[in-house]
Amino acid sequence: MNTIRLLLLWLAGLGVAFAQSPPIVVGAVISQTGAQAAGAADYAKGIELWRDEVNAAGGLLGRALELRVLDDASQAVNAGPLYARLIREKADLLIGPYGSAATLVAAAEAERARRVMVNGAGPAAVIHGRAPRYVFQTAIPYSAYGPVVLPVAAEAGYRRLFVVARDDVASHEMAQAAQRAAGKDFSVEVEVYRPGTLDFGAQVAKARASGAEGWVAFGDVREAAEMVKTFKRMSYAPALFFARAAAHPRYIALLGQDAEWSLGAVDFDARVGKSAGAFAKAFAAKWTVPAGLVAAQGYTAGVVLGAAVRQVGTLDQEKLRGALAQLEVPTPLGTYKVSPQNGAQIGATPTLVQIRKGRLDAGDPLLPYPQWNERALLR
Repeated sequence: MNTIRLLLLWLAGLGVAFAQSPPIVVGAVISQTGAQAAGAADYAKGIELWRDEVNAAGGLLGRALELRVLDDASQAVNAGPLYARLIREKADLLIGPYGSAATLVAAAEAERARRVMVNGAGPAAVIHGRAPRYVFQTAIPYSAYGPVVLPVAAEAGYRRLFVVARDDVASHEMAQAAQRAAGKDFSVEVEVYRPGTLDFGAQVAKARASGAEGWVAFGDVREAAEMVKTFKRMSYAPALFFARAAAHPRYIALLGQDAEWSLGAVDFDARVGKSAGAFAKAFAAKWTVPAGLVAAQGYTAGVVLGAAVRQVGTLDQEKLRGALAQLEVPTPLGTYKVSPQNGAQIGATPTLVQIRKGRLDAGDPLLPYPQWNERALLR
């Protein structure tokens, strides 16, 4: 009884000290209105979940976390002035905005002020292209999607790859990364197509003429589905078919059984890793909806920032910068590890999956991609 009473008194004293200490203010600029608001909402929810978990566990450095969020109205140009405002208002820590364009603007402000900022949702290479010293990427970069299928192609002996890329920044970066990683080990032909393309007959003709063994696609889910429809119509089946968007839930809905045997890339999967599973469970419990990539991005940004603060035991920006450059920590997106030269993420990578019996399978893929006259109906 005395032990329990002492424990209760200790907890009560801890609560008083926690309440009397000034909070640690975490500042972020996240679209709450405008075109980006719907997508950014889960990013904010992920950060809020991290804040609540930290506070429930006693805070950070013995202090509560207070989240201060400003709205950029879905205009990237607003991010810089709003982060400057957060810095003026003495925000202790900074988490980057939603989207690459806003993050690029925000990163410039963080660099000018010599304030650490975690880039939670800016996958584009340009953000880290000028080697920032205070910006650290926790998001999986676009370039990480490019090489994901190459080891499988190499093991199967497929050396001639036909890469098709949507004409947008993300797909260009993925295709370029695939080409760089292929080096001299593969023969790679890259074909860029217009957004909204529904007939890939011209690309199929080129792939056939080149003798390509693998078709590697970077674009959106609707276009990936249209590629398969074109394959079937033209009785074309490359030995390896990878579409980055094939892991999207809509892909199977668009194609039905014709989605079978497609390879894709998963950036967040609650089944991969303890950290991802624990996060997904906590997110669903708090928000009553399943967690997706954007929510995982927000949560991961907080987890990494918190880990750096705990490691150095201070909010000193130079010490935090040094910690974030060297830190390795598990997150829902994989292992956080960055290049010390520019803060770009190099640890977390997508997971290669294959559609089998209507499900995403992360096991060893089965090749070759079957010919259309060899396929049996699933029952």
